[in-house]
Amino acid sequence: MPDYGHDLRFGSFITPQNGRPELAVELARLSEEAGLDLVTFQDHPYQATFLDTWTLMSWVAARTERVHLSGNVLNLPLRPPAVLARSVASLDLLSGGRVELGLGAGGFWDAIEAMGGRRLSPGQAVDALSEAIDVIRGVWDADERRPLRVDGAHYTVKGAKRGPAPAHDVPIWLGAYKPRMLRLVGAKADGWLPSLGYATPEDLTAGNKIIDEAADGAGRDPREIRRLLNLMGEFAGDSAEEWVERLLPLAVEDGISTFILPGDDPAAIERFGREVAPALREAVAAERAARGVTTGPARPPRALALRRPGIDYDAVPASLAGTAVEPGDREYERVRSSYIWAGSPGLVLRPATAGQVTEALTYARSQDVPLAVRSGGHGISGRSTNDGGIVVDVGALDAVEVLDRGRRLVRVGAGARWGDVASALSPHGLAISSGDYGDVGVGGLATAGGQGFLARSYGLTIDHVVGAEVALADGRTVRADPEHHPDLFWALRGAGGNLGVVTSFDIEATELSDVVFAVFVHDASDTAAFLERWGWAVEVSPRKLTPFTTVFPGQQGYSALAQTFAVWAGDDTDAAVAALEPFLQVAPVLQQQAQLAPYAAVVAPHRNRHTGQQGGLRGHSALVDHLDADTSGRLAEMFEQRLLTMVQVRSVGGAVNDVAPGATAYAHRTQNFSVNGVISAARAAPAERAWDGLGVTAAYLSFEPRFEDKLLTRAFPPATLARLRQVKAAYDPGNVFRHNFPITPA
Repeated sequence: MPDYGHDLRFGSFITPQNGRPELAVELARLSEEAGLDLVTFQDHPYQATFLDTWTLMSWVAARTERVHLSGNVLNLPLRPPAVLARSVASLDLLSGGRVELGLGAGGFWDAIEAMGGRRLSPGQAVDALSEAIDVIRGVWDADERRPLRVDGAHYTVKGAKRGPAPAHDVPIWLGAYKPRMLRLVGAKADGWLPSLGYATPEDLTAGNKIIDEAADGAGRDPREIRRLLNLMGEFAGDSAEEWVERLLPLAVEDGISTFILPGDDPAAIERFGREVAPALREAVAAERAARGVTTGPARPPRALALRRPGIDYDAVPASLAGTAVEPGDREYERVRSSYIWAGSPGLVLRPATAGQVTEALTYARSQDVPLAVRSGGHGISGRSTNDGGIVVDVGALDAVEVLDRGRRLVRVGAGARWGDVASALSPHGLAISSGDYGDVGVGGLATAGGQGFLARSYGLTIDHVVGAEVALADGRTVRADPEHHPDLFWALRGAGGNLGVVTSFDIEATELSDVVFAVFVHDASDTAAFLERWGWAVEVSPRKLTPFTTVFPGQQGYSALAQTFAVWAGDDTDAAVAALEPFLQVAPVLQQQAQLAPYAAVVAPHRNRHTGQQGGLRGHSALVDHLDADTSGRLAEMFEQRLLTMVQVRSVGGAVNDVAPGATAYAHRTQNFSVNGVISAARAAPAERAWDGLGVTAAYLSFEPRFEDKLLTRAFPPATLARLRQVKAAYDPGNVFRHNFPITPA
C-alpha cells in the first residue's frame, strides 16, 4: 500500500472572486466541459473580495449537469455543523447527488474572530472537527427515529430532528496536516485533502502512515479513505507527458487518487481535463496491472463480516461496483426494504442503463441466492426485496420522454414513479392511468396490469403499452412489440415479472389535464348494504368516473367508516357533480368534498423512504363481476368478525372490459371490481377459510403477498396459463425469474 486502488478523479480549484461574479461560474462550466470530475472553491467568508462559497456552489450546481462540487475546504468555525449538514443534503438532493464535503478546522483566526467565530487551539480544533462529523452524520441519518443528541465541548445538539438524507453517500474530506488531525482522518473521515506546497511528498508518506495506523486502530480498512491533493505550483506550461511524469509517482507511491488543479486559467483547465487526465489514467492503469494492485471500493472488516454466503462480492461487474450496496454500507438501510416489507438482501445492484441491467442479471444468475427485481419498491406483494439474496434495483432508469405528441406516444423508464410521470406529462396535457398513489414504480405496475384512477375511461396501464425494451435471462436485450417478439409482448402485459426485466415502456397516453377529484367519508356501519349500494352506483355511473373505496374500523361511535376517492376524467364540473350525486345516497355522509385539479396533483410524488416500517401486510385479492348481496354480505361478515382489518375496492370495469380476454396475459375482462382484503394477523387461519368461502375464481397478483399454487389459476385462466408456460420456455427456460409468482416453463 501506497496505492489504495481508488479510481482516479480530476478537479479544479476556483477562486470565488466577486469582481466578476460570473467568472467562477464560467470556469466551473468549463471544467465540466473539459471532462473534469470535480469543481472546488476555497471558503473564506471573511474575505470581502470573495463571493460566499455556499451560495456560489448552489448557483454552479444549477448551471452544471454532471460535475461534483465541494468546498476546498469549508470553514467549520463559521459554519455550524447542524446547519451545514442540512445545506449539504439539500444541495445534494437538488443537484442529483453531486455534492461532496471538504471540511477544515479553520485558519486566519484574527479574521475568523472578527466575523464572530471562536479561536481554537490545535487540540480544540481536532475535537471540534470530530464533534462536527458526529453532528453532520447524525443529521443525515434520517432513518434513525430518535432525535439527535450530541453533548460535545464545542458542538451540542439537544434533540434535533434528523434529515434530510443526501441523495448519495456524501464523503467527508478533511484538510489536515498535524498528527492529531491525521489520526482523526483515519478514525472518522472519508478522505484526506492536503495541498502540495504546504505538504511535501515526504509529508504525504508520513501522513499516510499515520492515517493508516489510525484506520487500523478504528477497525477500518485504510483503503476506505481517499487521498486527494491540491496541486499548488506552476503546471500550466508543461506538456501532458511532463504532467504525467510528475504526477504518476504521487498516484502509485503516495496513494493520491484525486488531483485538483488550483488557479483560474481556462487553458490550464482545458489541458488538465482533455490531455493530462486521460494520459495519467492510462499510465496508472498500466502500473497497477504490472503491480497487481487491488482496485475498487474498500470495505471495513465489520462490513465484510456481514457479507452473505452464496454471493461472490469480488465478481460484481466493474460498471456496477460504484453503486452496489452491501450490508454494512451507510446506504444499506435506505435500500434493503420495500415500502411495506422489511428485507435483508445480501447485495443491492443499481444499474443506470439498460446495458448495466443485463450485466446485473448475468452476474446474479451466476450466484446461488434468490433474485428480486425492484422498480419503485412500493408493491404489496413484497417481491421487490428478499433475505440474503440479490436485488436488482432499476430506480435509476427513470426518464420520461414524449416521443410523439401527435400520437400521444410516451417513453417511460421502468424505474420512474408514477407521480413523476404525471408531473412530466402534465405540461403536455397528457396522462396515463397508473394506480392510486404517486410513489408506485412504473415497472411493477406496467407489467402486472395497472388498476388506476382512470381505469373506467382509459383502461389498464398495460392496455396502452405499445412496446417495451426487455433484458432477458440469456443476456440479450430485445424490443417487444406487435412486430418484434409478439409472444413476449403479449406475456409482458400481465405477467412481465416472470419473463425478464423491462427497462422502458412505450405507452399511448390520453388527452387529459384537469380532473374532478372527490372524497367522501360514509358511515359504513351497515357494511354489507354500503358495499352493495356503492357497487350499484359505480356500475350505473358514466365511464368517465372511476371510484375507489376503503372500509376500515370506525371511531367516535361508528363501527365502520368508508372513504371513497373518485376521479372524473375531465373538467366538466356539471357532469361530474351529476355522476357523483348518487354516491351521497348509499349511506350517511360524514364528509364530502370535490375539486377541480390537475391529474398530476391527484397522484403527486411523495418520495417516501422505504424502510419496511409497515411490518408487512397479509391479504388477498378477488376480481368480481358485481358487489352483489352475497359477495357484499360475506365481505361485511369477515370485516365485522375482525377477520379483515381493511377492505379496499377498486373500479375495473368500463374500458378495462373493452379489451378481448386473449389480447394480454391479464385475461380478466368481465369483472367490474377488484377487491383487496387485509387479513388480521391474529386471526389468519379463520380468515383464510372465510376468504376461500367467497368462491374467488379470479385474482390480481399484485395484491397477493404469499404465493400458493391456486393463485396462479386465479390470476391466469387455464388457456392463458398454458400459453404463458410456452412463452416462459422460449424466453426463460432456466426459470431465472422464479422468485415472483413462478410460472414454470412448459
